Amino acid sequence: MDSTKHNSAGAWAKKYHLAARSVIEVTLRPYDLGSTQWYVLWHLVHDGPMAQRELLALLQVEKATLSGVVSALVRKSLVKQTTDFSDQRQKLLSMTPAGRALWQALPNPIDLILKTAFAGIPEDDLATVVRVLSTCTGRLNNLLQKGNKS
Repeated sequence: MDSTKHNSAGAWAKKYHLAARSVIEVTLRPYDLGSTQWYVLWHLVHDGPMAQRELLALLQVEKATLSGVVSALVRKSLVKQTTDFSDQRQKLLSMTPAGRALWQALPNPIDLILKTAFAGIPEDDLATVVRVLSTCTGRLNNLLQKGNKS
């Protein structure tokens, strides 16, 4: 194997992603939450009640995955799922009092990651990383969109 590929920007982006995801999982495990469940709660806390379908694009997950995540949150009494009055096929999600109480007790795994991973790194370096990764991500997403149109 070519060792330069293991030290590429892409390889490090993947290693960072896997390490960050592990930190999220370890942080949330004592609260019986997974990372996608946490992100659903985050959006409901910060964006208010919303249609379940809105979370599909925000979380970039499949419909079946989101349905399972929401069902688990409903079973845990953290989220309330109701039918949209204007469109009976759509589901609306909101936080329950138990969900709000849990949210107040939860450590924020994203803050933990940011404070740990980026401590002491100059702002200019961080801006470069953001610019490079956002450009690369955009290019790959454009490639995927072109592929879906053919």
